[in-house]
Amino acid sequence: MAIVRFTALVGLIVLTSAACATTGDEPPLSSSTTTTLVYGWERHFRLEWAAEPERGGARQLSGYLYNTNGETATTVRVLAQALDPAGAVVGQRIQAIPGGVGGFGRVYFTVPSLPEANSYRVSVWDYTWFQAPRDRM
Repeated sequence: MAIVRFTALVGLIVLTSAACATTGDEPPLSSSTTTTLVYGWERHFRLEWAAEPERGGARQLSGYLYNTNGETATTVRVLAQALDPAGAVVGQRIQAIPGGVGGFGRVYFTVPSLPEANSYRVSVWDYTWFQAPRDRM
């Protein structure tokens, strides 16, 4: 009986490891439809940004992320994508927003070193809501 449980546990660990190994932090460059890890982020956040020139022809995107939810988002990353005239992604960066953004607050962000492109797109890649530790009585 112990061998069966041990074999099942090892199989579960291998299966979980394989599933985690296939997920990545960066979306494939060829995919112009991948813009977030958390669908529905638009219900909680709003973005205002602009592209500015940098040295060497690169562009920096900078602007504000607004939290329209009352909860604090402690870990927030944005995805900035450079698009060609057909809408295909030609460059992208995921940028962390240090300190996150408070409930009903806003935070300034910059995403440097994107290639010069026809247009750009910025979205919230992922976020985590602040969870206070539970009181123990």
